Amino acid sequence: MNTNSAPRSARWQGQAWRLVVAALLGLPFWFSTAALVPPGCAENTCSWLVTGDPLVALACLALLPWRRRFPFAVAMVVTVASGASTLAAGAALLTLCSISTRRRPVEIGVVVLAFVTASQVLSGIHPIEAPPIPLWLQLVFPALSAGIAVAIGAAIGARRVEVRSLLERAESAEREQAARAAQARAQERNRIAREMHDVLAHRISLVAMQAGVLDHTDDLTAEENRTLVRGIADGSRQALEELRDVLGVLRGDPDRPEPPQPSFDRVPDLIADSRGSGMDVTLTDTVVGEPSAVIGRTGYRIVQEGLTNAAKHAPGAQVLVTLDGTAGDELRVGVRNSPATTAGTRPPASGFGLLGLSERVALAGGTLDHRPAPGGGYLLTARLPWPNRNHPRGG
Repeated sequence: MNTNSAPRSARWQGQAWRLVVAALLGLPFWFSTAALVPPGCAENTCSWLVTGDPLVALACLALLPWRRRFPFAVAMVVTVASGASTLAAGAALLTLCSISTRRRPVEIGVVVLAFVTASQVLSGIHPIEAPPIPLWLQLVFPALSAGIAVAIGAAIGARRVEVRSLLERAESAEREQAARAAQARAQERNRIAREMHDVLAHRISLVAMQAGVLDHTDDLTAEENRTLVRGIADGSRQALEELRDVLGVLRGDPDRPEPPQPSFDRVPDLIADSRGSGMDVTLTDTVVGEPSAVIGRTGYRIVQEGLTNAAKHAPGAQVLVTLDGTAGDELRVGVRNSPATTAGTRPPASGFGLLGLSERVALAGGTLDHRPAPGGGYLLTARLPWPNRNHPRGG
């Protein structure tokens, strides 16, 4: 209730001071006319000045609050009425100023013409004693008064348009800022999801595969059991350490250094980890040269995602990893796995693996393809541009 009453009170206050200004503007016209009336004039000739004139002005003031709803109609009625009332001249000038804020030349011209004409009619109503005044001079004063009112109204209208434009721009800027913030949050969430997937998916998939072997195989020797359990423990510990590193960076800890990013020369280590977890992986590497850090890291992630998917969806399958390319041409990475040979419970899919990998490859300017392989299994291939920068690859 308070929120509604405050704007209503402010509106009435704004109307009230405008009505007071209109009444005060009419007083000089009324007193100047009264001063020119001859003393002792007949009651039937001077009574209009002290009775009818103020009543017409009061009626004009009563119409002013409606000028914003019916601007042209109110302006015309008040202006025409000012031809019979000197006190109404202030109300007529206020309506002329108000309609000028709309900056419509035709409406303004009609009201100005009516105001100048009404001033000429008014001079014949009261018995004024004054020396003859040329017609052009009789027209100049009301035209000048109307011009001042029009100029003030046009300036107010221009200011309102400017303020409205600034408000719209401010609102548009706020909307754009909110949209950018939402986009930044979405990008940050995607980045976090991608980092978490890259760090955990491979390790957890190997741990799940080893646990599945323990659960579904009954003829393992004690040494094989210990090897699998040791692999599960080591994989879990490494996953926790890598998760701790990523979370430290995401929290913005200034004392925690950025975790090292994988490079292309660590692909053999990745293959060795998979083999140590029981996967049957064959690596064919015919790459000549050392790709850049971005291309090499992307190639590493492709191999990692291929091995992760093979461990999750095709336990016991044979996996062939092929690396080929040379500087000045492109880096070609392929991961192909045969159909699964053992049954097991599949770990839940995150949904970010191939999607995040597609984004990585696209950012590197390459192409990614993944599809079921002929004869069964699955094939993941990528082609990455490799500019010639003469970086020799170490042994």
